[in-house]
Order: sequence, then C-alpha cells, then structure tokens
Amino acid sequence: MANHTLNNQVCQRRLCFPLLNHIIPFTMDGVKPRMGIQPQYWKFLVILAFGLTLIAWLLNTPPGLLGKADAIGYAVCHRIDLRSFYLGDRQLPLCTRCSGMYLGAVLGLAYQWITARRRAGIPSWKIIVPTSILVFAFIFDGVNSFLNLFPGAPVLYQPHNTLRLLTGTGMGLAIAILLFPAFNTSVWRDFDSRPAMSSLPSFFLLVLLALGLDILVLLNIPAVLYPLALVSAGGVLVLLTLVYAMLLLVVFKAENRYNQLSQLAFALLGGLTIALIQVGILDILRYLFTGTWDGFHI
Repeated sequence: MANHTLNNQVCQRRLCFPLLNHIIPFTMDGVKPRMGIQPQYWKFLVILAFGLTLIAWLLNTPPGLLGKADAIGYAVCHRIDLRSFYLGDRQLPLCTRCSGMYLGAVLGLAYQWITARRRAGIPSWKIIVPTSILVFAFIFDGVNSFLNLFPGAPVLYQPHNTLRLLTGTGMGLAIAILLFPAFNTSVWRDFDSRPAMSSLPSFFLLVLLALGLDILVLLNIPAVLYPLALVSAGGVLVLLTLVYAMLLLVVFKAENRYNQLSQLAFALLGGLTIALIQVGILDILRYLFTGTWDGFHI
C-alpha cells in the first residue's frame, strides 16, 4: 500500500512539474527485481561476466594490440592474404573489404553523433536511394570478386583491392545510416524524430570524408595505417555492442528510459560482453577447423 501511494505521489509530481522529466529519469519500474534478482546484483553480475570474458579472451588470443585485432578479424573475416593490405610484411587484421566496411561504419556513427546526436527518424528517399546504390555496389563487387576464386568462372572485370576498399567503405556508411537512428529510437526517452541523415549535402560530405579515409589507407603510411587497422577491428566490437545493447533493452523491457549516455553504461557493457563471447566462440570454432590464427591463403 505504501509503495502504491509513493508511486501515485511521484506520478502526480511529474504531471505537475514536466521539467522533472528532463532532470530526474523516471525509473520506478526499473528498480523492480527481475527474476528475483535485485538491480544492484544485476550490475555486479554484468561486471563479473565482462571481467571473466575479457580475461579469458585476452589470455587465449595472440599477443599485442595487432594480435588482439587479428583475433577480432579472425571471427568475422576470411582474411585472405591476397585480398588484404599489409603493414610492412604483416597482414592487417581484416581483409580490404572488411577494413573499409568497419572503418566506414565507425566514421558514419561518429559523424551522425556529432551532427545529429539524438535524431532517430528514418532517412527520406533522397538519402535511401544513394545509400542503396552503395549497398548494391558492395554486393555487385563482392559477387564478382567471389566468382574470381573459381578458374574459368565468368567475371565482368578484374577484382582489385582498391575497389574492395571503396565498396566496403560504402557499405559501412549504409550500416551506420541505418543503425544510428535505430539505436536512438531504442534508447533515448526524448529522441528527436527528425532524420539523422536529413539532407544530400550532409550525405555527400560524409561520403567525401569516407573517400579521404580510404585515401589515407591507400597511401600505406605505417604511422597512419597502424591506428586505422586497430579502429577497423574495434569497429567490429562497436557494431556488435550497439546491436546487443539494443537487444538487452528489449529483453529487459528497458527501452526509451535514458536521458544521458552514462545511464547506458551497464547496457553497453552487457552488449560488449556478449560481443566478446560471440567473437570468442567463432575464434574457437575457426581455430579448431584450421589449426592456425592465419587467414586463408590462395
């Protein structure tokens, strides 16, 4: 009875003082125990699961930053030697196409975070059409490149790593353009319903920045290529973390309750934990199949 009265008082105050909606997150439902476990214990379990997963993954993957990046790429990319860029005589963690895709995705997410922080609207057709062209180019070049693996198979043109990089980056931009508003729609209490990517000039500026990023990769400057290799591998975890964090919010019925990024810490940590588990499982399966951390050789 006391709890019911307290909830009624809180609701009445929030109706009388709408400004409180922006100052104090209304999370009375969020403090209810789920499956008999109090919220503070959930936080402890998330931290414990993340710590154990991270330690297990770090201890069982190749040493060094690039070694860890290799382990991430190993889970999601074929890492064919001839279809990868090299840092000196060392193959990058991801193939050329995947490097472009994850660099493009990170760039696209960062760009929208700066220019459209809380926007969650679906892009208009004037954005969907050129974005679809980027996706089609990725698929078309990917199929043509795949057919080139088979001697005598018909191909329209000779595949090239530059094309793989460019089309991969375009696909990464498309992923970011779709994922960013979906994340905002799932997370924020007061999201902006306007499209995150709202105009062609903004879209083409993003494409121009992506081309500049690809040029930096193609210049093959070790001091530049090394951090970009780490960013591309980190992009895998970024995308998986965002997707799994969204799924966790849905499972625990906690969508649209957040006003600040700091309030998402445990959802994001949970998403990162699941992402590392997925990467670890795929690493184990591939290593059992191949017996090596190397990519495929053709």
